[in-house]
Amino acid sequence: MAPSPRPRARLRPPGMLPRALPALLLLLLLGAVPGVWCFSELFFINEPQDVTVTRKDSVSLDCHAHGDVPIKVTWLKNGAKVSENKRIQVLSNGSLYISEVESKRGEQSDEGFYQCLAMNKYGAILSQKAHLTLSTISAFEVQPVSTEVHEGGVARFACKISSNPPAVITWELNRTTLPIAVDRITALPAGVLQIYDVGQKDAGNYRCVAATVSHRRKSMEASLTVIPAKESHPFHTPAIIAGPQNITTSLHQTVVLECMATGNPKPIISWSRLDHKSIDVFNTRVLGNGNLMISDVRLQHAGVYVCRATTPGTRNFTVAMATLTVLAPPSFVEWPESLTRPRAGTARFVCQAEGIPSPRMSWLKNGRKIHSNGRIKMYNSKLVINQIIPEDDAIYQCVAENSQGSVLSRARLTVVMSEDRPSAPYNVHAETMSSSAILLAWERPLYNSDKVIAYSVHYMKAEGLNNEEYQVVIGNDTTHYIIDDLEPASNYTFYIVAYMPMGASQMSDHVTQNTLENVPLRPPEISLTSRSPTDILISWLPIPAKYRRGQVVLYRLSFRLSTESAIQVLELPGTVHEYLLEGLKPDSIYLVRISAATRVGLGEASVWTSHRTPKATSVRAPKSPELHLEPLNCTTISVKWQQDAEDTAAIQGYKLFYKEEGQQEHGPVLLDASHLLYTLSGLDPRRKYHVRLLAYSNVEDGYQADQTVSTPGCVSVRDRMVPPPPPPHHLYAKANTSSSILLHWRRPAFTTAQMINYTIRCNPVGLQNASLVLYLQTSETHMLVQGLEPNTKYELAVRLHVDQLASPWSPVVYHSTLPEAPAGPPVGVKVTLIEDSTALVSWKPPDGPETVVTRYTILYASRKAWIAGEWQVLHREGAITMALLENLVAGNVYIVKISASNEVGEGPFSNSVELAVLPKEASGSNQRPKRLDSADARAYPGYYHLDQKSMTGIAIGVGIALTCILICVLILIYRSKARKSSASKTAQNGTQQLPRTGASLAGGGEVGKSLEGAVGNEDSSVPMIAPSSFIDAKGGTDLIINSYGPIIKNNSKKKWLFFQDSKKTKVEQPQRRFSPAVCFYQPGTTVLISDEDSSGRPGQITSFPRPFGAAADTEHSANSEGSHETGDSGRFSHESSDEIHLSSVMSSTPPTSHSFPGSDSGGGPAVSQCEEPTGPSGAEPTSSAVPQPPSTTLCFDRNEFPI
Repeated sequence: MAPSPRPRARLRPPGMLPRALPALLLLLLLGAVPGVWCFSELFFINEPQDVTVTRKDSVSLDCHAHGDVPIKVTWLKNGAKVSENKRIQVLSNGSLYISEVESKRGEQSDEGFYQCLAMNKYGAILSQKAHLTLSTISAFEVQPVSTEVHEGGVARFACKISSNPPAVITWELNRTTLPIAVDRITALPAGVLQIYDVGQKDAGNYRCVAATVSHRRKSMEASLTVIPAKESHPFHTPAIIAGPQNITTSLHQTVVLECMATGNPKPIISWSRLDHKSIDVFNTRVLGNGNLMISDVRLQHAGVYVCRATTPGTRNFTVAMATLTVLAPPSFVEWPESLTRPRAGTARFVCQAEGIPSPRMSWLKNGRKIHSNGRIKMYNSKLVINQIIPEDDAIYQCVAENSQGSVLSRARLTVVMSEDRPSAPYNVHAETMSSSAILLAWERPLYNSDKVIAYSVHYMKAEGLNNEEYQVVIGNDTTHYIIDDLEPASNYTFYIVAYMPMGASQMSDHVTQNTLENVPLRPPEISLTSRSPTDILISWLPIPAKYRRGQVVLYRLSFRLSTESAIQVLELPGTVHEYLLEGLKPDSIYLVRISAATRVGLGEASVWTSHRTPKATSVRAPKSPELHLEPLNCTTISVKWQQDAEDTAAIQGYKLFYKEEGQQEHGPVLLDASHLLYTLSGLDPRRKYHVRLLAYSNVEDGYQADQTVSTPGCVSVRDRMVPPPPPPHHLYAKANTSSSILLHWRRPAFTTAQMINYTIRCNPVGLQNASLVLYLQTSETHMLVQGLEPNTKYELAVRLHVDQLASPWSPVVYHSTLPEAPAGPPVGVKVTLIEDSTALVSWKPPDGPETVVTRYTILYASRKAWIAGEWQVLHREGAITMALLENLVAGNVYIVKISASNEVGEGPFSNSVELAVLPKEASGSNQRPKRLDSADARAYPGYYHLDQKSMTGIAIGVGIALTCILICVLILIYRSKARKSSASKTAQNGTQQLPRTGASLAGGGEVGKSLEGAVGNEDSSVPMIAPSSFIDAKGGTDLIINSYGPIIKNNSKKKWLFFQDSKKTKVEQPQRRFSPAVCFYQPGTTVLISDEDSSGRPGQITSFPRPFGAAADTEHSANSEGSHETGDSGRFSHESSDEIHLSSVMSSTPPTSHSFPGSDSGGGPAVSQCEEPTGPSGAEPTSSAVPQPPSTTLCFDRNEFPI
């Protein structure tokens, strides 16, 4: 007799210790190991996030980890370590900084998935993935189409474009922004323009404009022609001209379900859900004239939405439906917890996550992926480590990932060391108790059995590889245990481990035992078809192993007429899967059900399934199709069928009906004759559905096929059942041509002797019509998918079929077919000469919206080089439509042509364009640089640009020049006033006596008055000089020339030459008369007074009185101005000016000491006073009425100005 089961503690879920024992074990372990409490958790404060940037922009990905220092941060891109360089750097705070984002193909592209790895002395953790993408925009996938609309009708235009980030689409009418503030015009975010109550003012050309942060595209124009309305408006039923489309979106996005209907009178549009749930009124509103907009989309918004257009006041209506699928990123519902385990013990981490699509689960150890082996096993969401070793002490992370993102959760395993371990339990044996229970018994360890505080029972299924292992912990007071949650008719393997406070024993020997059978848990799914009006073919699928609970030995069929209560029963062997009922009544409804039995007994029977036999006259009607139903998930069923190849009837299409058990039937859904697939969405989980399909011709409906199917339960944490086979993994796609993609994948790691088949699903991204999805079958792990559209992005997935089970679809891989080679050359090629040796060539992409260009090739050559076949080649990226042709030689004619190419091939070259580069002399003989006026600037925009620095320099130079001019003007004005106040000059002979001095003074006064009058004449603008007098106007010297030759100036260095003895300077000059000299003086001009009759001899010292050295100033002013052309410094020397001034009044006898000027102040005119020189005089006297050059006498006026 089996021992009575003892109270036990079980893992719920498996892997959890009983409440008392875990606390006791943990307390003992932690109390005996110092330092366990000191662990400082390592975690991320900031993790990198998805980001979209423009090429050449900078970007920073954040990563901030917290824990015991030091913490080392490294970065991974697509799983490989990121190498730092001048462009990519890891900042001191752990963030990754990229100064210029590159978009080149291959390894140089910065696009990809980035993760940061933080490590300290306890282990390492990996951050979530951040997707770095570049801003892109495609060509328009859908262009607006021209249309004709009756006045008062409705018009609709549509365009579609793919971009990242999503583009904002606006519309233009006749290339002017279209106002959409009116109620009758609605622009949907997806690129649809709706116009109600069309009038003549709406006629014109429409186009859509798609804009992102860095791109802007315009579609082709489509015309709207408005036809005058008819006088009568006949009644017609409502029709939906643009119904809602199936949409797949992410959380928190905004979606619009379009519904546009016509009719007379105008129909009323309403919305509802197919599952009869209420529509969220807080996040939903009607956009325009019947479009449904849902903002901040959430999971509860998913479902089938029905648009209904109804004629007011009647029951005339039509409907259109679409499915809204909401994708959600993974989120944890159960997190792994940190564990402390002894050496040789077992650690179990449990992690559960949910999301749409279902997330893929994986595990990391110190940031690296874990692979299953004999000691470490992973079961979907669990990680089990048996026979723990010291190297297992690490930080473990659970990773949940789907197409919407990834999340990670961490836990640490601390390994406690102990050498004094008990030996393993022995003599383990098992005994079957029932279809779900097995009794397990063992003997205590032979060594250190008194130190055992608990036993751990481990068990798993014996068939297959990588089966999930379960664990139950019980006390040390028993050596047997009953496991009663096993599956019927299954083999299990068991082993025992003994625990002590500081460690665990080795595993005991393994023992295998099987459970008994039980009745089937559910009946088979049934299918009914008719081959003639008097028969029904009943077929069914084998029951899945997890519901069979043993070997099926027989099937029991029950059927009856719907109008009768008598039931007929047939029993068939368990190896039969179809049966033909014959001799039935035509055009009658029969009810059929089935049940299965094992050796234990019969299971539950299915519900009654109805089927109508064909009419007796329907001998030429289409035969029933071969129907196959498959649940894709808990709310979706795939309906596939195949028409009989021997059927000769002309099939016009198919009618599909479906209903939930006990509910009203939906349909018919009309499908084209070419359709062999349909997807039913928005169903309820754990429900049985009845699907009916028939073909119809232009004469009558054909034979129908009936089949039932049950939707599975939506997998949750608490009712997760035995998982289906794992899906294929490591999908890899490569485009071979513009119409084919080669797909590779790997077989999942499990063992089976049966045949494995694969189903490949292929459809364009964003496909709305599920009937266009391509399904292919193969038994290989690769397949060439053919017949695809060029330059189209496809999503591909693979699923596995084995033992009547189907795995989930593998992760979707996206790949684009190659574009076709450009069929035409670039258009609009223009070449413009922008400089003497540089030309700008521009062009437009080849015609055709589907043409993809990745590179342009520019060929150019002079005519001589062209004849020799020597071309110069330039390449530009596909986004660039201009290039510079440099180093052109003047006088040549250049030939330019361009071609477009992509990775498939190169297109034809454009027609040649000629450019004549004229020689520089062609513009004129003057070789000075061309001066651009405003007209030139307009003719050659961008030829010369004056930047801000140039303008600032010009302004400063002009300011300095104006300041210098103003200073010069002030100096001249000042000297002119001083000149007016000076006394008249008097020319005296060196030997003249004192009595003659007064006469000379009188004469000098007259001359001074004459000069003063000349100075006062403000109307004179040009100095008048006697014809016999000349001045050196080149600005290089202070030379003055009269009719007798140059006037020799004394050495300027001898500033005080007049102090020399008069004997040393012999002055011999004949008496001569001065002709009247006229001088009109103005400030800043040179005044010369000379005698045209005087003669000069070599060595003669001749000086002319000049008013205040004005001539010298003017001479130097000319030098300063002329320096701009000659390159001289142009600096003015006051010292040399003074020297000239003194030399002009030089004498051989020095004046008295009190005659020297003390200051140079200007004043009014005053009488000059002269003193007699002390030296002898030898000069001849001259007439007092005629001024002569001074020789021996130096005179000063009262203001001490030399005269």
